[in-house]
Amino acid sequence: MQMKFAGSRGSLAVLGLLGLALLLAASPSRAQLRLDITQGVRDAVPIAVVPFGGQVEGVATDVAAVIANDLQMSGRFAPLERRDLVARPTTGAEIRFEDWRLLKSDFIVVGRVEPDASGLTVGFELFNVRTGASLLAQRLPSTERGLRATAHRIADLVFERLTGVPGAFSTRIAYVTVNGRPPSQRFRLVVADADGFNPRTVMESGEPIMSPAWSPDGQNLAYVSFEGKASAIYVQRLSSGERRRVSARAGINGAPAWSPDGRRLALTLSRDGNLDIYTLELATQSLSRVTSDDAIDTEPEWSRDGRSLYFTSDRAGNAQIYRVALDGSSKADRVTFTNGYNARPRLSPDGKELAMVTLDRGGYRIAVMDLGTRNLRILTNASQDESPSFAPNGALLIYATRERSRGSLAIVSSDGRFQQRLSSDQGDVREPAWSPFPAR
Repeated sequence: MQMKFAGSRGSLAVLGLLGLALLLAASPSRAQLRLDITQGVRDAVPIAVVPFGGQVEGVATDVAAVIANDLQMSGRFAPLERRDLVARPTTGAEIRFEDWRLLKSDFIVVGRVEPDASGLTVGFELFNVRTGASLLAQRLPSTERGLRATAHRIADLVFERLTGVPGAFSTRIAYVTVNGRPPSQRFRLVVADADGFNPRTVMESGEPIMSPAWSPDGQNLAYVSFEGKASAIYVQRLSSGERRRVSARAGINGAPAWSPDGRRLALTLSRDGNLDIYTLELATQSLSRVTSDDAIDTEPEWSRDGRSLYFTSDRAGNAQIYRVALDGSSKADRVTFTNGYNARPRLSPDGKELAMVTLDRGGYRIAVMDLGTRNLRILTNASQDESPSFAPNGALLIYATRERSRGSLAIVSSDGRFQQRLSSDQGDVREPAWSPFPAR
């Protein structure tokens, strides 16, 4: 749950922690999201992804199209339009590199989908167009139903070979949709592929759902649900749908965040009369209080070593981000000083940067701070951006924004040079969270 710190502390608690923004009117939404590039990178690397042999256009999954869309989604590559392809080779032996040099393509991906005894085999090759050298060649087992996942895997491999950074196209995102108008609104917790395809509703309710958080192994989601008109925190197993209520204490139960080892949740509770940060041992239900201040403390985020927490607090008079050690050895240290509002801290996978919502020139925008230099860079330019979440490779962030009075999701590169929207034709989409890498 994101807090908007403004006005009295009573107003803060109501507006932020109860998430009344979720109760705004919304139109029915279409489940699948649409990817639209809103800001490209001028020096994106040109690459040709040729339609794979063995596939019939318009039937099942177009493997090459998925790979090309993934690479474009990263902001680092500019796939050639299919209409501009000078030929359609499916093996390295069929490539006339001089033709592709004329198109100023730096790299080319070719491949074939072939049936075998257990389903399908997808073979692909990546070549340097200038030198003709093979950079990568693999054969991956697949099925017709699993072709899209295989295509994402190929895009991951190509991306890593060319950038040195693992691709995150095989990951997933979680988000909340809001359909209808009060009093008949429906809230859905949805999990989809990172590109917005294959959406699946994992929880549906007539009461607000918010703050989804992935477990480190990607097998569970923690979230806040207002079933019974009161907030409670649940943990749900995605494979089975099984869920359990882990915190339904008196008052507010909010903002769950998983420890790096997956054994604990950090959360915000008001059980002692004030909004403070606690940690909860999931196996034993043992609760430990972390902060004890008259201020509002919320939105915890674990350090990578699990020894401290970042959190949002108004103890300095406005929303800022603090860090506190869990061993009680020191008081909370203030982390942010730039701008009059900084909230919703999210740590980069390498632990070197902190994403947040900042108030900049009258609008709430997504920013990233280098924890070493404390330099803050503004990544977005809308006025109602919130809920940042890093991709597990640190190259992109997903966040919530508003366009034409309805909520949508957006993605921005960590350097701010590339932006895109994941939007639906109707309705509100919000509260995104990017999954960790899948187990291999």
